[in-house]
This record gives sequence, structure tokens and C-alpha cells, in this order.
Amino acid sequence: MENPFTRLGGLLSAYQRRDPAARSKLEIFLLYPGVHAVLYHRAAHLLYRHHRFFLARCISQWSRFWTGIEIHPGATIGHRLVIDHGMGIVIGETAEIGDDCLLYQGVTLGGTGKDKGKRHPTIGNNVLIGSGAKVLGPFTVGDNSRIAAGAVVLSPIPANATAVGVPARVARVDGKPVHYADDVDQIHVADPVLEELRALSRRISDLEQQLARNNSTEERTA
Repeated sequence: MENPFTRLGGLLSAYQRRDPAARSKLEIFLLYPGVHAVLYHRAAHLLYRHHRFFLARCISQWSRFWTGIEIHPGATIGHRLVIDHGMGIVIGETAEIGDDCLLYQGVTLGGTGKDKGKRHPTIGNNVLIGSGAKVLGPFTVGDNSRIAAGAVVLSPIPANATAVGVPARVARVDGKPVHYADDVDQIHVADPVLEELRALSRRISDLEQQLARNNSTEERTA
């Protein structure tokens, strides 16, 4: 079994690698709410596994009050989870998160309200989920995938993929774009609705020009 101090050191190192504002491990340990939320969850999850549900929920609710991050004590979280900012994050009871994942503020790993038993998503290793993204349902997001900010994911995402939009679509797999999307990062995301409106606008402009040419031809022949 891994030494808890070694695990904590790995968590703090992960924050240093992924947060350019992080100055020292001591600062991260004392001041970063994402670290506090994960540590509280470790204690709550241990109690939950031993069927001390009330105590587990007490700790998770205290963590929610203290950090603004709500993690159900039943959720399973892997090593070195980095929660950047973190305010408004919600992680449901049957959610599973792999190792080396990165979550931004406002992320929800939730259910749809119609499922029983396993109700929440399973997130693979080294997955990035952008701010405000919602992943809803008992499906899997594959290893090394990225979910863009504001995306709403309602179906499985393959490994090494990038998902964007509402509802989310896979834009890239293994670094290669899927036919309808451009390269994306957490912020610069192609909006399919906007692209459709632009296409309609271009079509209207073409029709107006064609109509103008037809009217001009009729006037000359009259």
C-alpha cells in the first residue's frame, strides 16, 4: 500500500506541474481548496466504505462548505487529481475518476435522473475537463481525452478524443480532426450553431445577388 505522505507529495507535485501560479508545495497544501477537497474526500470515502454513511456525509458537507467543491463520499477518485479553482464542482456518488485528471471550476459529473445503480460517469486516466462542462450519465470517458469548456456530454467519449459543444460531439481522435470540427482547446471551441448560421447567411447573400442579377437582366430585355 502506498505511503499516504508519498501520495500527498505526488498530489502537490501534480499541482506544481499544472498550475503556473503555484509557487511552493507549502502554499498549495495550505491554500488550495482542490487539495483540501481531495483530502477530505479520502477520509469521507474511507468511512463510506465501512458503512459509516452519516459520518462520511458530515465530512463531505463540511468540505463543500469550506471549499465550494461537492464530492459525494461514495465517489472513487484516483491519484493526483488536480482541481483548478474548483468552485461549483459536483461529483456524484457512483462517479469514478482515474489517475492524473484535471478538472476546472463548474464541472459536474452527474446523473440524468433516470438511471439506477451506477448513475454517474467513469472518467479515464489523464482526462481534462474544462470549466462549466457537464458529464451526465453512466458511461465512460476514455483515457487522455479532453472535454471543452461548457460542453454537455451525454454519451461515451473514446480514448484520445476531444469533445465540444451542446450536446457534445467528438471533434478529434488521436490528434486527427473529425470532419466537422477544427482544432480546439478549453476556450477556442468551434460552435456548430454559429457555423450553421454563418452558412445560412452566406446562402441568403448568394440568393440576393442572384435575384439582383435576374432583375437586371429583365430590365435590359424589357
